[in-house]
Formats: sequence, structure tokens, C-alpha cells
Amino acid sequence: MRSFRITGFVSLVIASIFLFNSCSVNKAKIDNSLKKYFDENKVDGCFTLLNNADGQITVYNMALDTQRFLPASTFKIVNSLIGLQTGAITNDTMMIKWDGKVRIFPGGDTAKDWNKDMGMTEAFKVSNVAYYQEVARRIGKDTMQHWIDSIGYGNKNIGGPVDSFWLNNHLKISPDEQLGLVKKLYFDQLPFRKGVHEQVKNVMLQEDNTAYKLSYKTGWGFDEQKNNIGWQVGWIEENNHVYFFVTFIKGAPGDIDMRTIRKNITTGILKQLGFFEGKK
Repeated sequence: MRSFRITGFVSLVIASIFLFNSCSVNKAKIDNSLKKYFDENKVDGCFTLLNNADGQITVYNMALDTQRFLPASTFKIVNSLIGLQTGAITNDTMMIKWDGKVRIFPGGDTAKDWNKDMGMTEAFKVSNVAYYQEVARRIGKDTMQHWIDSIGYGNKNIGGPVDSFWLNNHLKISPDEQLGLVKKLYFDQLPFRKGVHEQVKNVMLQEDNTAYKLSYKTGWGFDEQKNNIGWQVGWIEENNHVYFFVTFIKGAPGDIDMRTIRKNITTGILKQLGFFEGKK
């Protein structure tokens, strides 16, 4: 009997940890009308939206929403948090010198915006992989693992080199878990200083006008089968209300314009749901 009680308690703790690190989809509204945005762009994927005011979750393709995939450059959110917390990034203007290497995007274009000395804010905006690889090396693997464990990030696996585990399919996270992460970031509920939360939220802000504020981070990588994996993760604020969203995209192997597809899908869905007009 005692063994049964202990086992039951452990199960309860595990379940609680899972729920803390994700957003419950049990009461989700399934919206299959959003499928057309993925079909139009010839990709698979899912979309999740959380209305913080009433807790209502809208989901397209829940089967993918709870599967884990490499975070790609959405990990820059956490890399920034850990870097600022530990001092590996001294402030959001900290410069890292360009190493002189010319990088190429998956589609074959030269990453011209990366070819210079750069501070954190610009590196985040242009998603400079090299900058954040250097940040990860300065943080170090043991410290990185400590913070990944502390926030319960996805499968918490940072196998391989410390400067590429978020790109090499060791570290994985689900769209549902991404939603839980950005919600906790927004409300300063992660185990980092308040000022650190604020700095990262500031660099995530992409659009700010009288109708709405749109904050997000994108990502693009490849899974073990060479499928294109794309993300857009963040929140939109209208009339002092915040809504958290995650767009996840899975495209077949080969060259695709992920940056355009990602934007088209996210913008199209948010427009259909009534955003961008300041009426939400």
C-alpha cells in the first residue's frame, strides 16, 4: 500500500510539472477552417492561440500541437534569458565581433545582415546564429543545462556541442510547450530577474502601432528526415488584452521560402481571427 501511495504521488508530481510547462489543450476549441492557410502554402503544421482573458485556447491540428520538434532560432528567447541572467550577455547592446565567416541561409542566400560586429538587440532581430552560438559557448554546457532543467524546456536534452544542440535535433519542444513558455515570459514567471524578462520582451517586439503590438521570434531548421521545420512564437496585444500564439510549420525536404510562408500563415490566421484592427 505504501509503495502504491508513493508511486501515485510521483505520478501526480510529474503530471503537475507537465501542466506547469505547457498550456492545457483539454478545453481547446478546434478550428479546422485554419487548415487552408497551410494548404495554400503547401505545408503541414498547426496553430495555437490562447486568449489570456478567459483562458480559451483555439487549436488547428492538435496532433502536431503536442509533438516535440527542434526549436531552431526560437531558442534565442531562452539563450537571451540565460545569457543576461548569467552575465554572458552584459546588456542588450553587448557587441560580439564578426568572425569573418560568411554564412548561407538554407535557401542559398548569403546572410548579409550577419556579416558585421553586432549587439544582442540586432542579433535577435536578424536571428544571427553565430552571435548566439558564441553566447552559448560563453554560458557553458553545465550552466546551460542547469537553466534548461530549471525552466523545464521541452525534453531538456542539450546533447552534442553546446553551440548547436537547439539545431541538431537533440533539444526538442512542442508547440503547446512553446505557448506555455511565452506566457510565463510575458508575466515574468520564469526563474530569471524581472529586468531580464523585460529586456527579452523588449527585443521580441516587432510591430507597435495604435491598433496593436505584435511580439514574436521565428525559427527555421530541419528534422532528422530533412523536413523543413518553421516556427513563429509570441503574442499580440490589443486594447490591453494579450493573446499568445504559436505557428508551427512542417514542410517537405527541399528548398522552400520559409520566411515568406511563415509570415503568410501567421498573418492570415490572425486576420481571420479578427486581429490587427484594434477591435479585439
